[in-house]
Amino acid sequence: MDKISKLHLSSLQGVLALNNEHAKETSFLDEESLAGLIKMAFYAEGVDRGATAFLIALDQGADYINPNFSWFLARYKSFVYIDRIIVAGSARGRGLARMLYEDLFSRAKAAGHERVVCEVNLEPPNPASDAFHATMGFVEVGQASIHNGTKTVRYFEKLLG
Repeated sequence: MDKISKLHLSSLQGVLALNNEHAKETSFLDEESLAGLIKMAFYAEGVDRGATAFLIALDQGADYINPNFSWFLARYKSFVYIDRIIVAGSARGRGLARMLYEDLFSRAKAAGHERVVCEVNLEPPNPASDAFHATMGFVEVGQASIHNGTKTVRYFEKLLG
């Protein structure tokens, strides 16, 4: 059985390697930027210390400079923003993303949050992520062109009931 555990700053190499394998879908990070992201995170958990799968999410209080986070900050008083979730190709189909999301939803709700938000690439497309977010109950709440038009994203939210 796969177990979720907190990402630790002392063991970031597996997280960093997995993240940068998928930089096209998320973004490239160096060790310093990953450590900063984890330090400000509301939620930073993974499987196999993040080498197999991880999820990093921030709440509205984070000091995070990112166009997608800023989009939500301009519209919502309170939220938890999923900055990145990555599952290693060899571990897909085991329910790890669902397990991480459900754990995040539970913790966000327990902390008094009413919504979890994220973005999914429209250009370049990410149909697997679209399908996954639909099954997890997310609905589209907006779109934007970012990074000088090199990427178009759709914004999603899930209300926690």
